Amino acid sequence: MKKVLVMSLLSFGLLFSGIFNAHEASAASKKSVVTVAKKYIGTPYKYGGTSPKGFDCSGFVGYSYKKVGKSLPRTTASMYKKGKKVKKSNLKKGDLIFFKTYKKGASHVGIYIGSNQFIHSSSSKGVKVDKLSNSYWKTKYYGAKRI
Repeated sequence: MKKVLVMSLLSFGLLFSGIFNAHEASAASKKSVVTVAKKYIGTPYKYGGTSPKGFDCSGFVGYSYKKVGKSLPRTTASMYKKGKKVKKSNLKKGDLIFFKTYKKGASHVGIYIGSNQFIHSSSSKGVKVDKLSNSYWKTKYYGAKRI
């Protein structure tokens, strides 16, 4: 009788620990993409770059997401076609932020990190944090997506 009770309790515990861990892992992945991205602050910009030797904007975002187990398309325009649209007022850490900088449609991408800030690979300064309220970025904002 004791064995049955012990086995039942162990099975019950294992079953429910899996449910809670899956939920925690989902919530943690958005936070960890921000943690991963911040490790690369100061990395130089490189056109077409997809590694810590140098990133372009979409290469940086794709690399950061890949490090937390999520695959994204290679280009900014392709990334914009993925995910669910998010209002600027509803942004959460890990959301993709898109800008219209030099051509029609989404042409620059970064990762929202909270507190009205995003991290991105700037063509002039490499990976850095900027505010969405910055006079330049405020006028270029195109939209956001949740992956």
